[in-house]
Amino acid sequence: MLVSGFAFSQTELPQYSNMISQIASLYNAQDYQGIYRLYDENMQKAITQEENRKFFTDNVNRIMGNIKEWEFIGFQRGAHVYRTLFDRALTNLMLTISGQNNRIVGFYIAPARPIGIPVLERNTTKMIIPLQEEVFVYWGGTTLEQNYHLAEISQQYAYDILMEADGSSYQGDPKDNNSYFIFGKEIIAPCAARVVRVVNGIADNVPGEVNPVQHAGNHIILRTDNEEYIVLAHLMLDSIVVEEGQDVQQGELLALCGNSGNTTEPHLHLSLQNTLEEEEATGARLYFDQIYVNGEINTDYLPVKEDFIRNLE
Repeated sequence: MLVSGFAFSQTELPQYSNMISQIASLYNAQDYQGIYRLYDENMQKAITQEENRKFFTDNVNRIMGNIKEWEFIGFQRGAHVYRTLFDRALTNLMLTISGQNNRIVGFYIAPARPIGIPVLERNTTKMIIPLQEEVFVYWGGTTLEQNYHLAEISQQYAYDILMEADGSSYQGDPKDNNSYFIFGKEIIAPCAARVVRVVNGIADNVPGEVNPVQHAGNHIILRTDNEEYIVLAHLMLDSIVVEEGQDVQQGELLALCGNSGNTTEPHLHLSLQNTLEEEEATGARLYFDQIYVNGEINTDYLPVKEDFIRNLE
């Protein structure tokens, strides 16, 4: 997906810092009535004290345990977003408070990721870019400002990659996939790995239209010997030339770039995660071994938004 609904500023407001600390303290003390008192009048009309208690008791504490730590990671639709570590889960907590009375007007806990699966910080396998030509990083980096994927734990640090010329990703009819420079380009294996998932048979979208039901579209997942899972998504219909269980070598052809799934225009979604199933996965930073970045050679590099990157060979 290329279009985003995020507002970007990376400064946490002091009243939010104080509020999240209050919420964590009250929650860990199981003082859910105390949290309820922090809600504004409209929220208290929308949910009763008993409903609030049952939510935190049954849906949060029983499943995830106590809050251990949290980190402000940016904004989503006006809410402060906190990456929050519980005893048994990792999730995003979204908080909105009133500027008039400093009360909570919005509070949401995203679906959690279990803690039991080892979390990857980054890849140790040496990677190349999975395209042979210079490409443009539309989304990439380690902040929400650079990379809207950070709002989704399984996709955090993912890349959306396209090709540009003269500031545009296409030439000709914007409703024709063939007008886009990256459409139909060869997608190659970034490293030696085993193919562990292949999904095909999903039609390419008309640019500007999306398929939110099959959000990854045609896609491949690779597993390295270091238990790193690499997702390559939005591939062209019927272009995948590998199958599940097949071992591939770095640089080997996998498929062609397409426009399938929840995407507004042809591009490659590339991400690294710690397990096969997206519902259980936590995303990790994906570094490239040695590449050109804006014309200069960089080693062990994590591309960021608006970088032009290509392999050395």
